[in-house]
Amino acid sequence: MTPLGHCRLILTRHAKSSWDDPTQADHDRPLNERGRRSARELGDWLASRGYEPEEVLCSTALRTRETWERAAAAPLEVRPLVRFEPGLYHASPEKMLQMLRTASAPTVMLLGHNPGIAEFAAMLPARVPLDPDFRRYPTAATLVVDFQIDNWSELHPGEGSVLDFVRIDGRG
Repeated sequence: MTPLGHCRLILTRHAKSSWDDPTQADHDRPLNERGRRSARELGDWLASRGYEPEEVLCSTALRTRETWERAAAAPLEVRPLVRFEPGLYHASPEKMLQMLRTASAPTVMLLGHNPGIAEFAAMLPARVPLDPDFRRYPTAATLVVDFQIDNWSELHPGEGSVLDFVRIDGRG
């Protein structure tokens, strides 16, 4: 839970997807085995740190939906409202910001795709993490950032405070 007058964003790139079928439409690519492990590890990481979303904004692509479903299988105490949003599929940072401003819960998880999610992550905090992988935002990377605002409509880029950044690779 976030304190009164704060909103928290959990910004996640989908876990590793499968390229086994080159004829498969990009939107319909599932997670590969490593991605399935990463997504579950992500859920465990979120639960262990108390970063539990009350609302989830998720791209409709299969790999983002599977990332959420596997993360949500972790022992989370909160069962969030989940919104599958077609507009988040390969969304620009501006589109992500627009969608986030429609959220109603104080703690929101947004699951999306590169390159937009890396650009969005870089524009949100006052200071970005020093992690060398932050700018490329690898699969299953997750940024947790707090804003001193009462609701998401007040969100302005560059005003967030980074709480955490993690890269989960699912290799065991």
